[in-house]
Amino acid sequence: MIDGYAPGLTLAAAVGAGITAGVYFAFSTFIMTGLRRLSHAQSIAAMNAINKAAPNPLFMLALFGTAIVCVGLAIHGLRNRDAATVWLILGCALYIVSALVTVVYHIPHNAALMTVDPNSAGAGTTWSHFVTPWLAWNHVRTLTSLVGTVSLVLALRATSR
Repeated sequence: MIDGYAPGLTLAAAVGAGITAGVYFAFSTFIMTGLRRLSHAQSIAAMNAINKAAPNPLFMLALFGTAIVCVGLAIHGLRNRDAATVWLILGCALYIVSALVTVVYHIPHNAALMTVDPNSAGAGTTWSHFVTPWLAWNHVRTLTSLVGTVSLVLALRATSR
């Protein structure tokens, strides 16, 4: 059973995971589609503007604060194995995977795109090589953070029984 401070932290993790899942879902379902309809120069410029705006305190708190809370909750869950903590560990692990995909794949690729002059001769090729894998990995973090959110909610539900 999740006890002590863990229910509040589990709720916070579920909310944070849900917020980030929503951001990733937006990119997967319409933001990248919209960017693909622009010229490559406009797409690169818009994506770079988004990437400059993204690391703000509230989004960083949701993204990385949730990951930190999930690490702590996963450790707690490993120490207190029962029906609720199976969901807790699963939810935390899935969310941590989404955060790792962000750190390992998206941040470096976004940083590389920032170095591209949108009006250069090779910008169109750069954009076409950037967008498809970026979107595929975004689908991965969308699904892992979304299923992680559901698992964290199920952990809370199992606790309340």
